[in-house]
Amino acid sequence: MSHRREVSVVLPAYNEEATLRETVTVTLDRLAAFLPANSYEVIVAEDGCDDRTPEIADELAAEYEAVRHVHSDERLGRGGALEYAFREAEGETLVYFDTDLATDMQHLEELVESVRSGEYDVATGSRWLPDSEADRPAKRGVPSMGYNRLVRLFLRSEVKDHQCGFKAFDREALLALLDDVEDDHWFWDTEVLVRAQRAGYRIREFPVEWTPKGDSKVDIIRDVFGMGSQILRTWWQLSVSPRITRPVSLAAGTLLVVVALALMTVYLDPESVLDAIAGADPALIVLAGVVYLLSWPLRGSRYQHILGRLGHPSDLWFMTGAVFISQTGNLVFPARAGDAVRAYVVKARRDVPYPTGFASLAIERVFDLLAITVLGGTVLVGLVLTGGTEEVASAIAADIGTVAIGGETVDPAAAAQTALRVAAAVGAGAIALVAIIIFNARRETDLIRPALARLSSDSYADYVAGIIEQFVVDVQTVVSERGAFASVGGNSLLIWTLDVVTAIVVFAAFGADVTLSLVAVGFFAVSVGNLAKVLPLSPGGIGLYEGAFTLIVVGLTASPLLTAATVLAISIVDHAVKNVVTILGGIVAMAWLNVSLTSAVEHSQDIDAEAPE
Repeated sequence: MSHRREVSVVLPAYNEEATLRETVTVTLDRLAAFLPANSYEVIVAEDGCDDRTPEIADELAAEYEAVRHVHSDERLGRGGALEYAFREAEGETLVYFDTDLATDMQHLEELVESVRSGEYDVATGSRWLPDSEADRPAKRGVPSMGYNRLVRLFLRSEVKDHQCGFKAFDREALLALLDDVEDDHWFWDTEVLVRAQRAGYRIREFPVEWTPKGDSKVDIIRDVFGMGSQILRTWWQLSVSPRITRPVSLAAGTLLVVVALALMTVYLDPESVLDAIAGADPALIVLAGVVYLLSWPLRGSRYQHILGRLGHPSDLWFMTGAVFISQTGNLVFPARAGDAVRAYVVKARRDVPYPTGFASLAIERVFDLLAITVLGGTVLVGLVLTGGTEEVASAIAADIGTVAIGGETVDPAAAAQTALRVAAAVGAGAIALVAIIIFNARRETDLIRPALARLSSDSYADYVAGIIEQFVVDVQTVVSERGAFASVGGNSLLIWTLDVVTAIVVFAAFGADVTLSLVAVGFFAVSVGNLAKVLPLSPGGIGLYEGAFTLIVVGLTASPLLTAATVLAISIVDHAVKNVVTILGGIVAMAWLNVSLTSAVEHSQDIDAEAPE
């Protein structure tokens, strides 16, 4: 694009029929006062309005040669509309300010010339500098002050006012920044300024006179909360994520495990744990290993069907071996390095492209989550329908007794039973949600985004919709064929059921009575333990699984047999049985497929960058 204009001023407009004409007229007059004729343009970035703003923008574009109308059929969000218009602009200096003209226009020349002169890459007005004159009502001033302090604290910004709608940018600098800016609503300004500082661009912040006009379009609850979450997201991306390398993950995870074990020795007698393990029934421990081994052909079958649906059919035993190798990699190496190992194995031995290998892993994760949701909801609903909540609630309350709160007597058993019933209702809702996701995945029409749009039209709702849509796309990959979905979904349920059954057999090996209550508690302990292992803090989640498992079982039971030491021993043996089966299977699979785990990890480090976002 040849840039015939020196300056492009963008006016973000959403339902501005009452003020747009006056704003454009004032802007043109101000620009003409210090810029040569035909050296500037004013772009109305009209963002999916439902009033007369589009018609007025068209009229202004027809009336003034320097005015352009950039239209969007759908709401892009404030930041999205600005970004779209800036990419369409011709000027080398890109400017925007809010259409209500809350910032005194006497500052426009100072804003434009700060960047146009080449002295700065970014310029922004500020309502929080000592010389600023800003009439800030408390309902705006207090949240704004708190917000800016949080940005400076978490994101190490030196700017005092990030959200003043009065900014100018060097075109080359802004377009370079926009490749990394993710927000498209109210946080857009902040993210641009923070990333500009991190990139070393020259930034000028100067005081302005500012008077609020009309009602703010910022929803104090929804948008401020959303911007808070964006502060955390940006902090994570800029300050935390770059430092989380595999060596750092291994070191941090190892340290956490060591600290956890050290704390356990304070509250638990290690000899009691070892004695409990020594007293377990060896025959039942072996049986637990056999039960867990039965889940591996199911894992292979599930992965076979997933890759088959992606256009890469293969035999069952190869797929089972590939899963064994990758899970062994996850046990030996931190940060779930085994996931990339599997992508390497299927590429090297079956010529499956890396993107397809990573996509198949994402689909497998989705069905694991669906299986956990369905099984968890089913267990909760089953407890309510069979009266099992009374047994669990009584166990929870056995050592608590009656509790007095605020002069009122509370029965812990009754409270626990109510909580379990509420949880069962949530579980039933989760099962219904899974059904809706599956139903939506079988349709060509998207039901999710329109439903969320009825609740909110901002960029955060759109972001959530995008995550859910990707989830649905993964499900859709296999759900379109009834047989494939039944196989993948059924195998997932059986895999997780056998995982729980393995733990129940270990409980029996320690002399525990296998009751409905114990089965329910065992499910939660195994599920939460496996979810804890998702955190890439230690190889195989060792320490994380045991800690979560022990907390759940001790918290939901009051059996004299299931002391903290005994439950920790059970969790250690349960995890050890599963890890031993995994490693032995991995060794056999590596010998059979002639795969070196070390070489596979080295190769997988080179292909991590090809993993889909």
